[in-house]
Amino acid sequence: MLNIYPKPSDGGAAASAPVWLDLFPTTDDEIAAVETQIGASLPRRGALSEIEMSSRLRQRKGVLTMSTPMALRPSPDASTAPLGFVLSAERLVTIRFADSPAFEAVMARLNAAEAIKGGGPEVFTELCEEIVDRIADGLEHLAEELTAVSTAAFRVDDRENHALKSNRALRAKLRQVGRLGDRLSEVRDSLLGLTRIVAFTEQFGCSASEPDIKARLASLRHDLTSLSDYDEHLANKVQFVLDALVGLIGIAQNDIFKVLTIVSIVGIPPTLMAGVYGMNFKNMPEYDWSFGYQYGLAVIVLSAVLPLIWFKVKGWF
Repeated sequence: MLNIYPKPSDGGAAASAPVWLDLFPTTDDEIAAVETQIGASLPRRGALSEIEMSSRLRQRKGVLTMSTPMALRPSPDASTAPLGFVLSAERLVTIRFADSPAFEAVMARLNAAEAIKGGGPEVFTELCEEIVDRIADGLEHLAEELTAVSTAAFRVDDRENHALKSNRALRAKLRQVGRLGDRLSEVRDSLLGLTRIVAFTEQFGCSASEPDIKARLASLRHDLTSLSDYDEHLANKVQFVLDALVGLIGIAQNDIFKVLTIVSIVGIPPTLMAGVYGMNFKNMPEYDWSFGYQYGLAVIVLSAVLPLIWFKVKGWF
């Protein structure tokens, strides 16, 4: 689907030359039609997914072709999709493969405006500002989720003795932290790509007659740097919480093995005493005692209780 801004008039003719052409969803036929309209070639998805710098940032005859991975969708299971910009002084062409609230917000503002001032660089800068705002909001949300997981993991009641329930809760938190780490990694890729294309546009896509655009792009670079630092901080916190949860799971497993070890050790002396009095030799004097049976039971119980008392005194449980 091709969206054109400013919108064409009711008669079908454009009110002015198109400043922004947005391709989403993108088809090869629509890309070919736009190429014919603007007289320049547009990259396909394969080219936009390239990771080397020379493929992501290119300049030819005053036209900048840029691409970046972008976590465009706000849902928790969102994945990155390539986002392409073809920028000239007159117009901006965007090629995307996923929905984006940032694009919708800018489109709404442009629909309400009577005209688009500043050409392609103006629209590009406004898009980047909106994307950066959305990424900042997303990082704040991720930080809140991570704080909740951290609080739940480290501020639990130690009197909780239900090992199975505790282990299930720890595993659930471990999966949640893993998902948060994946989302932070996607945001980091987006921030890195945006930082590069903003700096590239500031250097090659703005003329000296556009000081306002240059100032806004410089401000965007500073914002992206601060967000990258914050993302790194959250990634370190994710690693810390992840290591702590793995440690807690290991402690829980050690507690289970400790209980099994104590039970097995406590069961050895009674088994030994029962084996001794179960040999049925004729010269065993206890068999002729009036309370020999009760004596044998008492010895077996005492042989089980004494190790428990010893373990308790040593603080082993």
